[in-house]
Order: sequence, then structure tokens, then C-alpha cells
Amino acid sequence: MSKQDKQQGFDEGRLMQVLVAPIVSEKATMVAEKSNAVTFKVLQDATKFEIKAAVELMFKVEVKGVSVVNTKGKTKRFGKSTGRRDNVRKAYVMLKPGQELNLAGEAA
Repeated sequence: MSKQDKQQGFDEGRLMQVLVAPIVSEKATMVAEKSNAVTFKVLQDATKFEIKAAVELMFKVEVKGVSVVNTKGKTKRFGKSTGRRDNVRKAYVMLKPGQELNLAGEAA
């Protein structure tokens, strides 16, 4: 089974749920300018192939590659009680040269 076959076999409803939110931070902006990459918060069980297919489906752009980072949630104190932040899975989606993704929704 080739990579092309794997991308074709995804459920469109699942792909619409894979991308949770774009990450807009100072680091994400620097990465975007440097390597033409966009950062997304994704589902914990999302695969690289699913993320690539979801971005291509939703934003109509060509994806060069996907890197994934799992960040463990920190333990924080709130007075006497302790709590825990959620674990986060981030995807850095590199776009092919000439492709652009505008998350602000402004007209270019």
C-alpha cells in the first residue's frame, strides 16, 4: 500500500475533526516565516497521513511534510489543590514552495 493509497482511504468526517485549532504564538510565527510551516493543535490519535490529508482537504494547499510533537501537560498548583494541564499534540505542517495558508481570514 503506497502513501497515495493511504491518503485516499480516509473518512471525510474524521478528517474534519483531526485539526483542533491553529496555534498562533511567537514561536509558531517564527517557524512559519522561516520554513513555510503552519502549526496546528491536533487530536491525540491523529497520524501524519491524516493530518496531511486534512490540511489539503480543508485549505486546498499542497503539503510537503508533517512533523508531530507530543507535549506532556504540566502539574500546576491552585492554592492547596493540584491540577494538571492537558497533554497537547502539535503538528508542524510544511507547505510546498509557492503555497500559502492565511489563518487570519483576511483577503491577500
